[in-house]
Amino acid sequence: MATPRIVPWLRRRFIAGFIVAVPLVISVAALLWGFHLVDDLTGPLYDRFLGRHVAGLGAATTVLAVLLVGIVVSNVFGRRLLARVDGYLERIPVFRTIYSPVKQLLAAFSPDSASGLKRVVLAPDAGGAMRLGFLTKEFVADLGNGDGPRAFAAVYVPTNNLYLGDVFVCPFDALRFPDLTVEEGVKIFLTGGMAMADRVNGRRVPPHDLSS
Repeated sequence: MATPRIVPWLRRRFIAGFIVAVPLVISVAALLWGFHLVDDLTGPLYDRFLGRHVAGLGAATTVLAVLLVGIVVSNVFGRRLLARVDGYLERIPVFRTIYSPVKQLLAAFSPDSASGLKRVVLAPDAGGAMRLGFLTKEFVADLGNGDGPRAFAAVYVPTNNLYLGDVFVCPFDALRFPDLTVEEGVKIFLTGGMAMADRVNGRRVPPHDLSS
């Protein structure tokens, strides 16, 4: 029996709607979950004080508190205070094993962090393929092979979204720097490469010359 022509049409339209609807639903659900999670942090305090529950008041207070902390630590006095507090927190035996890695991980993806993801790079592997990754550190090393000190780079290559990956150490002159911003690189990894531009130009960059 021949399949009615309406069936393939419905199938294609359903798949198209599914592709659009699922990310939208997941995004909205994630935002609502995050809203309720943050609201639950300080919401009970307002419930006791006001005698009733006001949705969103706890979330607004938490956002304002985080913003205030950001304003404080953006000046010289705040940075000194933060450095001192960090020193105390990193001395706590159990707490520091969680605090330090989480702080470094979040700082790596901060656009204002000097120790974060600096540039998108293409690093060659042993098979001749190019790995897309992020430059995280430049350093000089003498491997004792008679070549003397040489510029190297630490390249972070995500393997699971962004927060899990591998670190490769490559000679700096082997790297290629595509004309991609860090934000564009993040988007490429989050989409499994589908956000890659149709044409990408790469070039070499001398060590410590990453401003352009």
